[in-house]
Amino acid sequence: MKKTILSFVTLLSALILLSACNSTSGEELETVTIGVTGADGPIWEVMKEKAEAEGINIELVEFSDYIQPNNALVNKEIDMNNFQHLAFLAPFMVENNISGIVPIGSTSTNPTALYSDKYQDISELPNGSLIGVSDDPANLGRGLKLLETEGLIEIDEAAGIYPTPDDIISNPKELEFHTMVSQQTARVLPDVAASLVNGGIAGQAGLTVEEALIYDDPNSEAARPYISVFAVRTEDKDKEAFKKITELYHEQDVYEAVKEDSNGVTTAVKVAAEDLQKTLDELMGNIKSQSN
Repeated sequence: MKKTILSFVTLLSALILLSACNSTSGEELETVTIGVTGADGPIWEVMKEKAEAEGINIELVEFSDYIQPNNALVNKEIDMNNFQHLAFLAPFMVENNISGIVPIGSTSTNPTALYSDKYQDISELPNGSLIGVSDDPANLGRGLKLLETEGLIEIDEAAGIYPTPDDIISNPKELEFHTMVSQQTARVLPDVAASLVNGGIAGQAGLTVEEALIYDDPNSEAARPYISVFAVRTEDKDKEAFKKITELYHEQDVYEAVKEDSNGVTTAVKVAAEDLQKTLDELMGNIKSQSN
C-alpha cells in the first residue's frame, strides 16, 4: 500500500512539473502580460499557441477604455500593450509628460469610416444631422479630416491632425457632433444620423467597409500615424520575448486571423521599429510646437 501511495505521489509531482514546462523544449514558459481592449476573437488564440511553442505564455489583460492600458504600462502592471496607433500614443505621452513608452513593432492599420443606419449616401444627410464621433483626440481628428475630404466641413489648417469641432471654419450642412468613447461609436448608430467609426471597432461590430458611406485609405502615407503598435517601456524594448511576440504577429496564419476577426476591415502591416519611433517623435514634436 505504501509503495502504491509513493508511486502516486511521484507521478503527481512529475505531472505538475511537466505542466509548468514547455512541452517542446522542457523549459519553463516566460509569461508576458499584454494590455488589450478586446481579448476575444481568433487573433489572440493563434498568437498564444504560436508563442507557447517559443516558450512564451501570453497573458491578456483586458481594459474597458483607451486610457488604462498606457497607465498600466507606465505603472508596470503589464509588460506590453497592443490597442493603439501612434497618433493616439503621441498626445498621451505629451499631455502626461511621459517619455518612457516606445513602439517595438507594428500590427495593423484600419480605415476610419462614416456609417449610417438611416442613409445610403452622404448626399442624403439632412441639415443639422447629428454625427457620432470619438472623444479621443486622434480618432476625433482623423474622423473630422475624413469629413473635410468629402467637402462636408472645412477645418482650420493650424489644427494639424488633431482638429476638434471648434476648429471647423465652414459647416454648410450645420452638422452637429456628439462625442463618446470610441467603443460606443458603432453602438450609437440607431440614435444618430451617422457615426465615424474606427476600422477595428467596426470589424468587432460586424460592419464592413462596403457598408460605409465614406472611408479613408489606410495604406496611404497620410495614414502612417494610424498604424497600431506593440508598445513597451523603454527599458524593455530589447527583451527577446517581447521582440519575438512582434515577429509572430507577422506570420501568415496570424494575418488570416486578423482578416477573420475584422470582417476584412483590418490590414496587417509591417513597419520597422525605428520608423515607428521616427513617426512618433514627429507627432510629439508637432503637438509640443502647437501648444507653445
